[in-house]
Amino acid sequence: MAVRIDGVYEGNLKVRLTHVPSGAQIVTAAPVDNHGDGSSFSPTDLCATALGTCMVTVMGIFAEEHGIPYSGVSFSLEKHMRADPRRIDRIPVTITMPGGLTSEQRVKLERVALTCPVYRSLLPDIEKPVTFVYPG
Repeated sequence: MAVRIDGVYEGNLKVRLTHVPSGAQIVTAAPVDNHGDGSSFSPTDLCATALGTCMVTVMGIFAEEHGIPYSGVSFSLEKHMRADPRRIDRIPVTITMPGGLTSEQRVKLERVALTCPVYRSLLPDIEKPVTFVYPG
């Protein structure tokens, strides 16, 4: 299945993106350390963010299909860049999970997260350490 996304360069190192099926829009901006003003997500920020959103989304799909409690899940990540060549080097992700999950449910959800499409699509030499945090 293909999804069309259109982009228009608006000047000042900013690009307006339109998700054509929904009409939703976002604007990217070059980061301060690469000639931009850092006023929005950079293209590499979106790439890193895609990893976290993909993980929690596919876990949500799995949880819904299997009747596993999933409300309140959140994530935090950091994008670390490499200088030469300039590219993403490391994306540590921390996912805060809901309480009350059995050890079997935890294992299944973690496995699903670590096989999400974005995780599998990123270069293998990009470090992607993932920490799952459970309450209690």
